[in-house]
Amino acid sequence: MRADARRNYERLLAVARTAFTEHGTDASLEDIARRAGVGIGTLYRHFPNRTALMGAVFQGEVEALLTRARELSDAAEPCAALVAWLRAIVTHASTYRGLSRALMAAPADESSGLARCRVPMREAGSELLDRAQRAGAVRPDVTIHDLMQLTNGIALAAEESPDDPELADRLLTLTLTGLKPTGGRAS
Repeated sequence: MRADARRNYERLLAVARTAFTEHGTDASLEDIARRAGVGIGTLYRHFPNRTALMGAVFQGEVEALLTRARELSDAAEPCAALVAWLRAIVTHASTYRGLSRALMAAPADESSGLARCRVPMREAGSELLDRAQRAGAVRPDVTIHDLMQLTNGIALAAEESPDDPELADRLLTLTLTGLKPTGGRAS
């Protein structure tokens, strides 16, 4: 990438990150381009659609969550490690209004911007989940897809209730009690 194109790209990412934090993922792309000092065509040359821009913006945060998963991968208590990572995901998702909705609605196209974030997250989460399941701390029928949908749903619920800052943690705690193995299933 030419130096001027690289600068435009970096400015667009910085402005988009701020706009998504302040206004949510539905922030105006035209406004993002204007605030970055470029035309809308330049934005679309770098990011063909909103999903591509969101994927690029969130890549740094995804890297932080992947690093956290690696740090937790050999924790003494595998279930506690999994729960800590899920809490980090909910916290991250709640930073950007609309992110959870976008992740839940994102196409299954693995080449999309959000999929490039989602795929490594599922892989990292699968390792933590597998470890907790091998330790007998999590039911064997729980999948990483279930947990990712769960965290997005909790973040979305918390986003809809901004006056209750403890809601996400309460919902996660309440829901996670269902992860523990039981002696038998209720009919």
